[in-house]
Amino acid sequence: MAAAASLANPTTFASSLPRGHHHQASVSVSTFSFSNSRKQRSFKSLISQSILASTSPVTRHTSIVSAATSDSSSSGSATSFHGLCYVVGDNIDTDQIIPAEYLTLVPSKPDEYKKLGSYALIGLPASYETRFVEPGEYQSKYSIIIGGDNFGCGSSREHAPVALGAAGVAAVVAESYARIFFRNSVATGEVYPLESEGRICEECKTGDTVTIELAQSLLINHTTGKEYKLKPIGDAGPVIEAGGIFAYARKAGMIPA
Repeated sequence: MAAAASLANPTTFASSLPRGHHHQASVSVSTFSFSNSRKQRSFKSLISQSILASTSPVTRHTSIVSAATSDSSSSGSATSFHGLCYVVGDNIDTDQIIPAEYLTLVPSKPDEYKKLGSYALIGLPASYETRFVEPGEYQSKYSIIIGGDNFGCGSSREHAPVALGAAGVAAVVAESYARIFFRNSVATGEVYPLESEGRICEECKTGDTVTIELAQSLLINHTTGKEYKLKPIGDAGPVIEAGGIFAYARKAGMIPA
């Protein structure tokens, strides 16, 4: 496929991702399949492991009942994410994800990366009564975001997926994505932008306990007992798990380590 061929050039891979079927600027991930190797984030590698271990609300494991593999230093490969979900609607734009006033924060600086997480989704309107990140906190208790159509529309700021990753988000599940947000999520390796096959955002509620099974492309809502099929992400999966496009290129020997 074209996306696979473009992996040979990491600087052009992201721009080769296909447009979606909902909007001209949206991307569909239905042609991809998941890899199950452990995800490592590009910017988070710059932060001390002690901070990450003590603050991350995300549980990574190969089985819900197997706590041993939830540690990020485990030799096992993560195949699922488990946690509370935060539900949003359609057309969540980058100004709502991270307002422009916070773009002066530099993600490569650990303290500023941490601050970015505290401002994630702070631009949502007042109709969202539940705050994504509580005042005074740096990370959210919600590790999975469930959205509607055209998630991540607006500007091209890479800070959007970075802020979500800094807040502890493992994945976003939406009906469709703005192409630039999808591309930035893959390029930075911060979050998995997963596409649902229906409007899950109308069936799940903020605070529901959910699990995403990567290998099965499945979302399980343990609160309601319902399961939802996701569209596989394929060639983008290994890039995200490597920590982003350049980390993937180094790992694959495409560029010097």
